[in-house]
Amino acid sequence: MIGTMLLPGQVVMIPQFLIYHRLDWVGTILPLVVPAFFGAPFFVYMMMQFMAGIPRDLDEAAIIDGCSRYTVFTRIIFPLLKPSLISTIIIQFYWKWDDYMGPMLYLNKPQTYPVSIAIKLFSDASSVTDYGAMFAMSSLSMIPVFIIFLVFNRYLVDGISSSGLKG
Repeated sequence: MIGTMLLPGQVVMIPQFLIYHRLDWVGTILPLVVPAFFGAPFFVYMMMQFMAGIPRDLDEAAIIDGCSRYTVFTRIIFPLLKPSLISTIIIQFYWKWDDYMGPMLYLNKPQTYPVSIAIKLFSDASSVTDYGAMFAMSSLSMIPVFIIFLVFNRYLVDGISSSGLKG
């Protein structure tokens, strides 16, 4: 898992593009959204560390009470994973919201460009750059991130602060 985290993104950029091209996903939002649902190594590692911090006594007590492994996971472990899951979702959202390289590779129509590329389109090296519009767009693009942070701040702090603790 750590080995895949050490692999630079530039190494897999061309093979990923070829795969997405063969799937006819280039030009759509699919190469940006679908891989996010299959677990990045960082988030798998973070979830494993969080699960390692859950006391084993909870599992054993539930099994003694007659719960199956599935019931132990769905009724005891999974609700305890809520802070870590929400932290994972928030961080992944931040990474995708701020991504510049992925949309530049896979999207080819201005109608599908995300905010990061739309802001860059305000600057023009050959003529005058509209800094006022660029600043306004940058400020507006921070509103969803700020709202998500305000709403889920407690879960984000809980998920990050207790992910490496042993209980």
